[in-house]
Amino acid sequence: MTLELRGVAKTVGGQPHIHPTDLTLESGTMNVLLGPTLSGKTSLMRLMAGLDAPTSGRILWRGEDVTGMRVQDRKVAMVYQQFINYPSMSVYDNIASPMKLMGLDRAEIDRRVRETADLMQLTPQLERKPLELSGGQQQRCALARALVKNAGLVLLDEPLANLDYKLREELRIEIPRIFEASGAIFVYATTEPEEALLLGGNTATLWQGKVTQFGVTPQVYRRPVDATTARVFSDPPMNFLAIRKSGSELKFGNDQSAPAAGKLADLPDGRYTAGFRPNHLEISRHAKNALQFVTRLGVTELTGSETFIHLDHHGERWVGLIHGVHDLALGEALTVWLDPRHVYIFGEDGALIAPAAYALAA
Repeated sequence: MTLELRGVAKTVGGQPHIHPTDLTLESGTMNVLLGPTLSGKTSLMRLMAGLDAPTSGRILWRGEDVTGMRVQDRKVAMVYQQFINYPSMSVYDNIASPMKLMGLDRAEIDRRVRETADLMQLTPQLERKPLELSGGQQQRCALARALVKNAGLVLLDEPLANLDYKLREELRIEIPRIFEASGAIFVYATTEPEEALLLGGNTATLWQGKVTQFGVTPQVYRRPVDATTARVFSDPPMNFLAIRKSGSELKFGNDQSAPAAGKLADLPDGRYTAGFRPNHLEISRHAKNALQFVTRLGVTELTGSETFIHLDHHGERWVGLIHGVHDLALGEALTVWLDPRHVYIFGEDGALIAPAAYALAA
């Protein structure tokens, strides 16, 4: 059982919302759509569901072309960011409602409701109304109503965005368990790289309506194919710095250099871009061969156990994430350090040349 998108594109008012996209999602997989707001996640989900028709391309479900099929005729379930439940109905009746529309008999409806409620840990709340539930329970009720349809494709559009931190963490743990038990294709949209890593499975990164990369989530994170993917799969976004290859050295900015070792030794002389994630910047030197940069500190943000530092490096804006709470002087010069083993190298076209595991290795 697969869902295939073959050259699927969507144009609205002459403007491309989704560029031509090829994706194949396999049965029993968790697939994350990761990208910032307006990157095309919801638009792509609506095409998968049949809520919108593509301008070009085809959508195949189990090998059958369903491009023009109505959403009512597809075995698709969708859960949104908002808690969409029927407030006048009990939790039991909310979960049962799609099966009643399908015309299933009462015994089958009761069996499925109770099995799904048990899976979603909602059995004690079956006789309650949705407004009598916590936010997490309300979203579980919406999820249960989607799962009980035995849909082969379940689409989750930022379903945890309106929950507080504790509830989000709780459901992030539960959703992979629920997905494994159902055997459906799950597609989960999020703006948060951390959420994609926690959910696992596969991740498609989106930027301005384009799928920039699709693959096993940790691999996409560790080996982004280009600078755009690296920017999307980093929170805060990856920092960048123009560099130059000259002979056996890579020159960073005006006064820093490192040996062009390993596969970089054969790199043609020229200009490139170095990328590094915020958590790899340090305010004290740990690595023996760490690169040193003098920056100006603009803003600090405390999260309790960590500090975000916003830096200006000769007009380039960087963000660092450092452990602990630090009393730093705003507007003053701040020296930061970067272990070259954490640096990615990108070409002028943005394509990845060397991933961090190999870049600048001594």
